[in-house]
Amino acid sequence: MKTFLNLCTDLAWGIQCVLLIYAIYNVILALPFFRKDKPMKHFAPQKRFAVLVAARNEESVIGSLVESLLAQDYPKELFDVYVIPNNCSDDTAEAARRAGAWILTCTAPVKCKGDALSFAFDYFEKKGNPYDAFCIFDADNLVDRNFLRSMNDAFCSGAKAAQGRRDSKNPYDSPLTGSYSIYYWMISRFYNHPRSLWNLSAVINGCGFAVSAGLLKETGGFHTKTLTEDLEFTTQCILRDQKVAWVPEAVFYDESPLQFSPSWKQRRRWSTGVFQCLRLYGPRLLGKLIRERKLLCLDQFLFLTAPLMQILSLVPAALAVLLFLLSPGRPTAAFLLPLLLPLLRGTLLSVAVTLLGGSLIVLLEKRPFRKLWKAVLYYWIFLASWIPINVVCLFRRSTTWTEIKHTRSIPLREISSAK
Repeated sequence: MKTFLNLCTDLAWGIQCVLLIYAIYNVILALPFFRKDKPMKHFAPQKRFAVLVAARNEESVIGSLVESLLAQDYPKELFDVYVIPNNCSDDTAEAARRAGAWILTCTAPVKCKGDALSFAFDYFEKKGNPYDAFCIFDADNLVDRNFLRSMNDAFCSGAKAAQGRRDSKNPYDSPLTGSYSIYYWMISRFYNHPRSLWNLSAVINGCGFAVSAGLLKETGGFHTKTLTEDLEFTTQCILRDQKVAWVPEAVFYDESPLQFSPSWKQRRRWSTGVFQCLRLYGPRLLGKLIRERKLLCLDQFLFLTAPLMQILSLVPAALAVLLFLLSPGRPTAAFLLPLLLPLLRGTLLSVAVTLLGGSLIVLLEKRPFRKLWKAVLYYWIFLASWIPINVVCLFRRSTTWTEIKHTRSIPLREISSAK
């Protein structure tokens, strides 16, 4: 038993070393978070955009999104807004039409948003596509009036794919929505922003991104197989040596779930998609990394391993439980302490870092701490709850897209005034 204990202790320490290296890598890349974004050259409006919104039962929120899009500070003749209703049982199409959008009737089966986007891109290609680029939003989004103008600057500067800055429609509704907001702000501030300074790729984050018609033509269209079409398309771009540009001036707002149950379903879909991407593209990323020494590939591969790293953090505790069950008598504290200490130390460190990071991001974003202190305290629980989600997805992954109800129809002016 003593030899087995030593093996378990060595394994626990080895896992802690792997997690520490992973954390150090991400901390080093995040270090330039305090530096200003690279200034982007401004161009006169010239790119023609098609704005695409795949919508399923979004009658209550689609109108506000379309209104914010049609209010863009960009020449009206240079963009069109298309809503793609799919699997709807409400009047999404009519609500979008009343708000001023074109309706693109999807004739292909849609199991996830990627299917609707694939249909739309193929449709425009067959019609002799008149657009230079496509912007993708979700029906619950709201869009800052400078979004298209900022994307025009990015594409005129040479970008072929670009991600805007994701903010939140409802950060003060509850500790859960506040945690989502902190999470989005952190991705922007500590991931996408510093990676743009390191000349690495941003990650497409669900919506609020744009892709050039030329890149889609090169790749044969928008064809994804996973439940996270955003992350999969990011990986496809990186495998083609195409970075996703970070455009922080292109701001949009996303609605966060109010209850934990839909949040669990949403994040389970996200985790499933990450596992799918790792299985499909992990070997290709590693192969390209070995052949070409591409830091882009290493960075994306490590991003895809994040759920596995979270699961790995549970192994020391699992080893302690295993030894407890196998021990003929009640284990002494000295017997289990070598296994439990790394876990306890890691947990306390994660709580401290989460509280510090949450507080820091609220200050950096210049948001009222008095409205978000509960969210800062809740944020560790929000992140920790991802561990059981990842464990479930490791063994039983979602196979279909699950609808998330959106009900917060907020005018853009209310968000601007609240900020």
